[in-house]
Amino acid sequence: MREEHNEYLEIYFFTPTEFEKSGAAWPIRLGSNIAKPNYHIGPRISPYYYLLFVLDGEGTFIQGNRTYPLRKNDIFCLFPQVTHEYFTVPDAPLRKAFFAFDGKQALGLLERVGLKPHSPHAAGALTEEAIARMREFFDLATHSDRANTDLARLSAFYRVFDALARRPGIIGAADPGPSADWLQKGLEYLEIHYAGGISIERAAEFVGVERTHFTKTFRKAYGMPPMKYVQQLKMTEAKLLLDQTNYTLSEIALSVGYPDLFSFSKAFKKQEGLSPTQYRNRKKIQLPGSGS
Repeated sequence: MREEHNEYLEIYFFTPTEFEKSGAAWPIRLGSNIAKPNYHIGPRISPYYYLLFVLDGEGTFIQGNRTYPLRKNDIFCLFPQVTHEYFTVPDAPLRKAFFAFDGKQALGLLERVGLKPHSPHAAGALTEEAIARMREFFDLATHSDRANTDLARLSAFYRVFDALARRPGIIGAADPGPSADWLQKGLEYLEIHYAGGISIERAAEFVGVERTHFTKTFRKAYGMPPMKYVQQLKMTEAKLLLDQTNYTLSEIALSVGYPDLFSFSKAFKKQEGLSPTQYRNRKKIQLPGSGS
């Protein structure tokens, strides 16, 4: 491990092949660290998903305006483009292992191990088998000739998820029955897939109720129809990308689920009263005497 100002860090960087990027998900980084008493990360955002494993120590994790205590054997996820923050208890320094990953099925993988955007932390979820699979991943990374094999990387990566998904009590990708909390599951479905061109019919079908009943119950519980909620999710993400990235407007439009720039710009201006360009440039306007 190399010494940094707030931690001791071991990290490996992977360059995914075209084969890896054509699949469901792929690893980007693998690492472990031991926190110093002043260890404090964030607030910041990440361009990738990070899955972190607490091997020892105590700390605090903040994401999505929620705070979670960190303890040994907890797991937690940093979701891309979502502000997060975490830090150690000085007298009980965190020791963690982690990997960064990406891919069109990254959310699906996280669901399989019980993590979602609104619930990014699972207490006591790290099993001995998962720790063993992570050791194998590190063993692979230390042998550069083997680590450069995309199939070897993918195999080690998925074995970690498999171990976590098979822990007792996990309900990964379960099929919601009529007795399940279908409204909460419907809300989660919209929050996860809002940028994927989903319809309310598909959400209702997913939770096993009729569309009209889904819409009526959703409006009563959350104060707005589900389609308006989807629109709100898209606008929130779009504003975040406009503020915090250099993505083109077309890239942002596609990222939040619009088929083209025209439909995105029209919807954005209708809701925000500004075009996306005007919204992005608003902070560049300086009043006289306000400084450079």
